Amino acid sequence: MLHRLALLSLVLLAACTQEPQSKSSTTGTSTTPAKKASAPPPPADPNNIVSIAAASKDHTTLVAALQAADYVKSVGNPGPLTVFAPTNAAFAKLPAGTLESLLKPEKQADLKNILEYHATTSVWDQSTLKDGMQLAMANGKKVAIKVVDGKVKVNDANIVASVRASNGMLHIIDGVLLPPSN
Repeated sequence: MLHRLALLSLVLLAACTQEPQSKSSTTGTSTTPAKKASAPPPPADPNNIVSIAAASKDHTTLVAALQAADYVKSVGNPGPLTVFAPTNAAFAKLPAGTLESLLKPEKQADLKNILEYHATTSVWDQSTLKDGMQLAMANGKKVAIKVVDGKVKVNDANIVASVRASNGMLHIIDGVLLPPSN
């Protein structure tokens, strides 16, 4: 566990990338949810996207959201997947009360829609994400990829680091992707 956390920290600092396996297209003030979620059950694979996020102190809000939306199993499946993972600080940028509202049981469908807008099939590393691309996300909507001065953005969020997981690619982003309403 300590080795994996050290590796994750090193990867986050280096913002490394890997080769893709396939190319199909497809301000709150608190960074923690109002209700403290219990830790997710250990996934079958300790190196999958969910396990990596659960081991990161910067993704506790994302893990709580995955649990509240009953989406842990989907993101922990064998893949291949690419997940754009907002940090706790990214969630804190949402308007006050937004996160707390989304974590309520009656908002589960809305929360799941937002989380599905952060996941796509196939493995997309930073080197395969090209300026002007659009990726179809799990909720059926598309995100726009922009490359500015060699830095990759998904919609308006910056990819600040990337981590290869056993079931795909995890891109750490500095914003929450909100799906278009149409």
